[in-house]
Amino acid sequence: MNYKLPTLVSAITVFLFSGSAFAQEAPKYDYTEAFKPFFYPHTGTETRSASGQPGHAYWQNSADYNLNVSLNDTKNEITGSAEITYTNNSPDMLSFLWLQLDQNLFAKDSRGNAVVPLSGSRNGAHGEDFDGGYKIKSVKLDGKDVKYTIIDTRMQIDLPKELKAKGGVAKIKIDYAFVSPEYGSDRMGVQQTKNGKVFTIAQWYPRMCVYDDILGWNTMPYLGASEFYLEYGDITANITVPSNHYVVASGQLLNEKEMYSKEENSRWEQARNSDKTVMIHPESEISKNQSSGTKTWKFKIEKTRDFAWASSPAFVLDAARINLPSGKKSLAISAYPAESGGEKAWGRSTEYTKAAIEHYSRKWYEYTYPAATNVAGNEGGMEYPGIVFCHMDSKGESLWGVTDHEFGHNWFPMIVGSNERLFAWMDEGFNTFINGLSTEAFNKGEYYKKQNVAQSGGFLMSDSFEPIMIGPDNMKERNIGILAYFKPGTGLEVLRESILGPEKFDKAFRTYIDRWAFKHPTPWDFFHTMENVSGEELNWFWRGWFLNKWKIDQSVKNVKYINGDFKNGAQITVENLGQLPMPTTVQVKFKDGTTQISKVPVEVWKRNTEWTFKINSNKEIDEVKLDPNGQIPDVNAKNNLWTSAQAVAVEKINPKDFTGTYGSKDIPIKLTFLEKNGQLFGQAKGQQEFPLEYTGDNKFTFEQAEITIVFSKDKKTINFTQGGREFKFTKE
Repeated sequence: MNYKLPTLVSAITVFLFSGSAFAQEAPKYDYTEAFKPFFYPHTGTETRSASGQPGHAYWQNSADYNLNVSLNDTKNEITGSAEITYTNNSPDMLSFLWLQLDQNLFAKDSRGNAVVPLSGSRNGAHGEDFDGGYKIKSVKLDGKDVKYTIIDTRMQIDLPKELKAKGGVAKIKIDYAFVSPEYGSDRMGVQQTKNGKVFTIAQWYPRMCVYDDILGWNTMPYLGASEFYLEYGDITANITVPSNHYVVASGQLLNEKEMYSKEENSRWEQARNSDKTVMIHPESEISKNQSSGTKTWKFKIEKTRDFAWASSPAFVLDAARINLPSGKKSLAISAYPAESGGEKAWGRSTEYTKAAIEHYSRKWYEYTYPAATNVAGNEGGMEYPGIVFCHMDSKGESLWGVTDHEFGHNWFPMIVGSNERLFAWMDEGFNTFINGLSTEAFNKGEYYKKQNVAQSGGFLMSDSFEPIMIGPDNMKERNIGILAYFKPGTGLEVLRESILGPEKFDKAFRTYIDRWAFKHPTPWDFFHTMENVSGEELNWFWRGWFLNKWKIDQSVKNVKYINGDFKNGAQITVENLGQLPMPTTVQVKFKDGTTQISKVPVEVWKRNTEWTFKINSNKEIDEVKLDPNGQIPDVNAKNNLWTSAQAVAVEKINPKDFTGTYGSKDIPIKLTFLEKNGQLFGQAKGQQEFPLEYTGDNKFTFEQAEITIVFSKDKKTINFTQGGREFKFTKE
């Protein structure tokens, strides 16, 4: 689904440039909490390996559908029958079955209607007064009437005898009807145009709930905001509509020769062999088809979780070939009313569709359906297998963005079938992430604008947002765009660009898609896979970015020249202030304009809250900056920069003047001071030597052990302080 992401990003930019509107004080960093073990709630099982792949005994049930449906375009009514072949591959006997009745969202007494606030919502029917919801005419099991109970958007069928485990089959037939809402929760609807209505039809037949190894039956009600979790199978659909309508749908049209004229069929053949868009049914021919009666369009799609379709007498149709990496071909199709046409609008829809499908197929996993159809309706943007609905008024960059986004969903969740009802970020967030890469690749970056991720930190990690991991029904509706789309998408970008690197990330991400194609992964399967394939421990990242609302705040604490002289190099101290640690990139810019980059790995923060390292240089420093490429969303950018104006002057010294061995009457310890590479080191007899930082007035510190050493002017004595206790030593 689309939350108008370009607009969202623009809104974020407005907030960011309003000063410190979202600058926040991060809580004190606790490294034991960030990196504590036992992140995963359970070890590997027979169904799900600890490596992140399906286990040796993984199973999932399947649902095949034979759908027959008729459209009454005057009443906006759908009348149909669904024949369902449900196979129980689980090890459990089933005494009842659960189905989803999502059209019941539009019944006046639905729970979804009850949670719409007075201020309105994008969910529901926008206050339309009509008789919505399913009218169930009959339910049969193996040809006989069966007891069933409807509870809001769910139906439970009681079985006369238990369905056998590991292969038991139930054959269900449901006869039903419903009136389509004009605005169906931004997922389906009816749009009036100058040449007739455009019907975009989805959630239009009873669908099996998923029975899995995680929750058993997944029966959360459909409230509008959260999307779907569906079983895979094969679907045939016979769709009867007025004869002057053209129908496009998920899958392959089986009776194309009968549905189109001889000339139109010839154009389809041209399109199958053309990389450029071929007009199938132009605007000039819309009024020619005035035949009466009805036609039945027959479609089939295999290995699918759902089926959607659109029908209208107003459609302009065009198409072009899609080239897939294996050498196979698919077909990009666009269906839109005349009002949406033109090269600045839907005239480029097929070009956009073809580019998106080809990019994702090369980059991640090959597209699996015979066609990819983009339909102009009244939805902001909504996805289904092989077909998407985008708004008829979209054009230019907006049309590219929504087309690319909705077809990206054919990878998440159409191919990788995660539970959208619970984990919207696993389809919307993943898709938002891959959209960024495809937009950069499209037409040499025609619509690409590089985002400064660093500037989004204060906004993304605002205390007003819930954690990503909760479901969309459990978060404020205004926050869904951030928490399901933008923040998880940004998190994957950070993981790719700043933590793993593109090569390791891409290999792991492709492995995840390949392992879980047409299966049901959980967040833990994704986390396990990314760690096992990349070879990196990432629990600190999952814990902070997805499960909690941890903030990132790193700073340059101090910059000091060694022994007060820049020719000896410098010591730089960086701090991790926020609870979410990150690998740290430090750029040193010298006064001659040259730069030097240092990398601090995340492992430094496993047992430190700050870290000091040496820059080997004989140049004077102008500034020290964290994250110079703007890749880390930090809540406080102000402390990421140190400039020479902040430098505290320290007199130059020769560390050799402070060398020697000192003893004490109070404690039986001898301290030896020695010079190495221009720096003074201390060492207690039999112990490891430690570096000393000069702070002026003959004083040196070793902050890690809370040690302060002050030499007398004649260097004959020192005052040694540690942990509040002071001792006097004399030079031997």
